[in-house]
Amino acid sequence: MDVLGIDEITYGADDLAACKQFLSDWGLTLAEETDKSLVFESMNKCRVIVKTTDFPGLPPAIEEGPTLREVVWGVSSDEVLERFATRLKDKPGYVNEGGRVGCTDPNGLAVRFQTTRKIDIDLDSPGMNTWGTKARRNQRSPIYERATPIEVGHVVFFVKDVKACEQFYTENFGFVASDRYPGKGAFLRCAPEGGHHDLFLLQPPQPRAGLNHVAFAVRDIHEVFGGGMAMARDGWSTQLGPGRHPISSAYFWYFNFPGGGLIEYYADDDYLDAEWEARDFEPGPTVFAEWAIDGGLDGNTRRQKNAKAPDGKFLTEKK
Repeated sequence: MDVLGIDEITYGADDLAACKQFLSDWGLTLAEETDKSLVFESMNKCRVIVKTTDFPGLPPAIEEGPTLREVVWGVSSDEVLERFATRLKDKPGYVNEGGRVGCTDPNGLAVRFQTTRKIDIDLDSPGMNTWGTKARRNQRSPIYERATPIEVGHVVFFVKDVKACEQFYTENFGFVASDRYPGKGAFLRCAPEGGHHDLFLLQPPQPRAGLNHVAFAVRDIHEVFGGGMAMARDGWSTQLGPGRHPISSAYFWYFNFPGGGLIEYYADDDYLDAEWEARDFEPGPTVFAEWAIDGGLDGNTRRQKNAKAPDGKFLTEKK
């Protein structure tokens, strides 16, 4: 497997104070800070960087306003990195910075590769009991007061030409299509075996380049709920969620991020291998979400935002 996933992302933004507070509340660890940049890390040392829009050397933006400027993908070895460097030499925006190589993708985004710096982590994740499988025995499901993201699991961009972008990633770096909106969207994973998608490319009716969202993997659905309700208690606004995607099976919760676009908690996406055959879907509300809560849940009442909390001591108590 050549590409292992996302190692690092960099935003260009102006309100560093708001970004710092959001990412701290999100559950990331602040590793470095200056008056013009922030460096956060997830549990496995995947890095989220926020720099001021006038930071020297920051790659050009693909859209107006705060947005994602660069995605760094981790590869499995120095040999793979050398191979990619040779392959990219004739691509627009080619760079070779000694330990990191890259170019500009057809959507105008700065794409980089480095030998992965993420670490392996061993997490206790109690299983889910279904009718046919009792994976959790003599053990309660966890309840999380906050989320602690494991890594940046995937990124989603609006693109001008979905076909050209899909070819760029599949032909040059071995990405594989998991599912598609024909002519409108492509869900891509880094390798034949892996989670449903590491990159989703979406061509809107009026094609344009832009960031849709960055998604952070957490342990399970319970951490999606716990993290989302903590963010709600902290005053951050939900765009949509919690909910569940039919295509990838993942549970989600999206929040508005002051550094640009949306940020998502997600868990329990489909795990695929080389035997999987990509499917075609027509985009629509029921394809995007099997179910979803508009505006989110209130972290204190545990009910839909702005809904009245129960009056009784017990839910079954009558007035």
